[in-house]
Amino acid sequence: MTAVQTSAERSGATADRTVQEQYPAGAQVLVRDEEWLVRSSAPTTDDGTKLEVVGVSEFVRDQEAVFFSGLDRIELLDPRDTQLVRDDSPNYRRSRLFLEAVLRRTALPQSERRLALADSFLLDSLPYQRRPAELALSGANLRPRLLIADVVGLGKTLEIGLTLAELIRRGRGERILVVTPQHVLEQFQQELWTRFSIPLVRLDSVGIERIQREIPAGRNPFTSFKRVIVSIDTLKNTNQYRHHLEQIRWDAVVIDESHNLINRGSLRNQLAQILAPRTDALILASATPHNGDARSFAELIGLLDPAAIRDPENYRADDIRHLFIRRTKISPEVREQMKGQWADRGPSQSVHCPATPAEEKIFEELASVWLPHDGGPSVSSVPLFPYTLLKSFLSSCAALRATVSARIKTLEKKDAPRATADELAALGRLSELAADLTEADSAKFSALVHQLKEEIGVGPTSDARVVVFSERVQTLQWLAGVLPAALGFKGRAARDCVRVMHGGLSDEQQMARVEEFSLADTPVRVLLTGDVASEGVNLHRQCHQLVHYDVPWSLIRIEQRNGRIDRYGQARPPQFRALILTSEVEGAKDDTVVAERLLGREDEAHRSLGTAEAVTGLYRAEAEEKSLIQDLLRGKTVDESLDSRRPGADDEDSGMDDFLADFFGPVGEEPADQSGPEDSARTGESGAASAASARAAGSPVLPRLFDSTAHFLDEALGEVYPDAHDRLELDRDPQSGLLSFQPPADLVHRLKALPMDYLREQRLRERLLVTFNRRLAEHSLQRARESSTSSWPEISLLTDLHPVVEWLTDKVLVRLGRQEAPMITANVAEPIYLVQGVYSNKLGRPTVVKWMGVTRRGAVDDDMVSLLRRCGVGPSMANKRHFREPRPLHEALPDVLSAAEAFLDERRDAWDEPLREPIAEYKRRLATWDQPTLAGERAKERLADLADSLLTTGRPMLRVLAVLLPDPDRKPDPARKRDADEPPPVVLGPPPLSVPAAWWLSAPVTR
Repeated sequence: MTAVQTSAERSGATADRTVQEQYPAGAQVLVRDEEWLVRSSAPTTDDGTKLEVVGVSEFVRDQEAVFFSGLDRIELLDPRDTQLVRDDSPNYRRSRLFLEAVLRRTALPQSERRLALADSFLLDSLPYQRRPAELALSGANLRPRLLIADVVGLGKTLEIGLTLAELIRRGRGERILVVTPQHVLEQFQQELWTRFSIPLVRLDSVGIERIQREIPAGRNPFTSFKRVIVSIDTLKNTNQYRHHLEQIRWDAVVIDESHNLINRGSLRNQLAQILAPRTDALILASATPHNGDARSFAELIGLLDPAAIRDPENYRADDIRHLFIRRTKISPEVREQMKGQWADRGPSQSVHCPATPAEEKIFEELASVWLPHDGGPSVSSVPLFPYTLLKSFLSSCAALRATVSARIKTLEKKDAPRATADELAALGRLSELAADLTEADSAKFSALVHQLKEEIGVGPTSDARVVVFSERVQTLQWLAGVLPAALGFKGRAARDCVRVMHGGLSDEQQMARVEEFSLADTPVRVLLTGDVASEGVNLHRQCHQLVHYDVPWSLIRIEQRNGRIDRYGQARPPQFRALILTSEVEGAKDDTVVAERLLGREDEAHRSLGTAEAVTGLYRAEAEEKSLIQDLLRGKTVDESLDSRRPGADDEDSGMDDFLADFFGPVGEEPADQSGPEDSARTGESGAASAASARAAGSPVLPRLFDSTAHFLDEALGEVYPDAHDRLELDRDPQSGLLSFQPPADLVHRLKALPMDYLREQRLRERLLVTFNRRLAEHSLQRARESSTSSWPEISLLTDLHPVVEWLTDKVLVRLGRQEAPMITANVAEPIYLVQGVYSNKLGRPTVVKWMGVTRRGAVDDDMVSLLRRCGVGPSMANKRHFREPRPLHEALPDVLSAAEAFLDERRDAWDEPLREPIAEYKRRLATWDQPTLAGERAKERLADLADSLLTTGRPMLRVLAVLLPDPDRKPDPARKRDADEPPPVVLGPPPLSVPAAWWLSAPVTR
């Protein structure tokens, strides 16, 4: 049998039913007496196959629905019942559009490893940014799962976008969940839409509550949108959302800044444990994924593949090479590809600030009582507190006052006057010394004002911008109050020129501050921020100046700060300044003791290693600072502390350092193999040789009948809306390539998947502005970033994933009726049937997709696109409207379909072999994964079942797409002489039969 039967007629075990129920994307099904277009399908445990569809017939047109074959009668009709219909459109436009639409709507098979869409998006062509997607699709792992650990600034968001786009094209990205820190939600959302046309609906706790009020009680709020982005701080409340998250599956989950998931038992870790087993693809991203503990890192990798690491205490980088990719700015592939596109940074400039007399008095108090330089005891009973006190003073007197006040309250609560008397007295003296200090007593503040006004040029008449970092919220708030006037701003300008950002603000407030600073025509000139902005935030669009008002005692944190402006897309050389408070007091631990040395070591590490995080071997900012302070207490210098922790140092931790260094070396330096298993099966090649030959031969990843998406869209508009100028108010600018039109109701319905802010601010429901001109789209994006009204561009780039392109593709598909295939007159010697053949796995995903030309005699050509070109099917072909009676052609369908299935069956093993070997290797590795607990054994069984479910199963789904017919005006007479420029009719296989045996000639022709 060559077709899937009506589901209601099936019987037998669920497993047998799953094998048979193959509903490929793009196929039409009949459910509840209405026609629907299949978008995706997947098996379920209890209810047969789940189909996500969109309405085709008039009553349900463009309505989205979900059906289950175990609950509804779903008909995917026998291809032998295909009706052959005439096409009277000019140049067979309707038929060509239909074939192109089927090609576009059919998911790429599991066997296609090469990237399909990388060159079509609004970003620079940088091969290093494609490699995470290549690794995800390489087949090295059962599922598309990986940890992207590129250092700060290389473009991890773009790498994630490319990976998601490829998954969507393979039918594995319908439902996407992105989880990020709250302050980068909008930034991430904008990048995925403006660069890739991947819309994400942003949900926060308020948004989820609003959805819950609008939907029926008990319904899962996460089912309201297919692709969403949520802050991890919202979702980590597992008590509130756990039930909903456990009841939903995703095609892809992205977790940014995933190092925050490591701590076992934390709310974020619990969230990750819920999401990881409920998604096919899982992408983790972090520039600092390792906290120095092998077991914790193994747990993070276990989210991707539980069986990847056998011994969490002892493993190497090679064990996880299929799951992990990491590059630095000095990695060869990055360095070569980024020439001229990323300005080199300079070292951090130390700005020495000699302490004022008032500050020297505090240095004297600290050096004599709290941190005696002669080795005497400190007045504090807590060894680390004097350094907390010192760091707060090195930040600002406002921070010092807050630290002193908090410590006094803590000691007074102890109600132990004898034990705390000396320390309270010392705290009282510090409080008096700091009580009346103002900005006039701050050497750092004076230096900051000088640097901003004289060196950087910040002022009322300048557009110059600067980021000022401080660890202490009190310092940020104090600076916000005194800095505007010192810079010459007055009135409203004084209120608007400075913005403060820190972890105490809501996600909306943090995103608003980042957006204001990133837009060119807003009045913000100085962003005062804490280290909440040191992870993931892009601050480089309008800024290349950064000032460390105080310096964190961690190389990792310094690097993260610098990475906010030193990142991909920075056009000007980033400049860093650090305010270094100096003292003449003997033994004073001023900023030259720690901060200045750390700045120098960070710059050395950046230039020699590309990153500073492996210098100490601790891999966490908090651990670095704590270790450094403990070493200072032991009398070590900063350099001695850092060198004693250096990987390979001769101490008790050197083994661990060597072990961890594997993960921060050149992991992933070799490009992934992009060969397709089908290529290997066909040519007998493997590995890089196969990939090279495929690229050399120019074999297309995406079979296309039209030469471009622009050409397809242009003809589709002409077919679907011949009166588009009136019905859609369509305007075209032939010079710029801008298309402007009023979206019809069915397209407006689809636009609900776009970000709500974007829909509202650009009034997209009223008019759409789109283009294929990448320069125009890039210019619109840049203009939006320079606007204070909206950071969303008014013009979007049309890509294959854009809702407008998908809408027109579906419109074209339904121009033909149920199970209809057009008849096309072409340059062929005998009728050639165009047949789609799809093998699938138990999950309903295609493993092999073949586009064939088949004759009744059994000749088969499995390169349909090339065949169509040879047969002259294209925009210049003529439609003479000479139609044959379809009955004899229809009677040949059983023979044609039998020949197609025989062709597929004969080659199935060869096509399957490259798929089987990685799965077999995984199962061999799984067999050696010892699990002492029952839960572990069950997990092992689930992984083995998953591996088996990825193999091709069942018989192929066959679909008749069209039939190419000989020109009735050109008689099949071998003796007839052709014109010199007339190509011979295309023949498949052996020479065609003699004229009397040409069965199709019995079909009468109407003109």
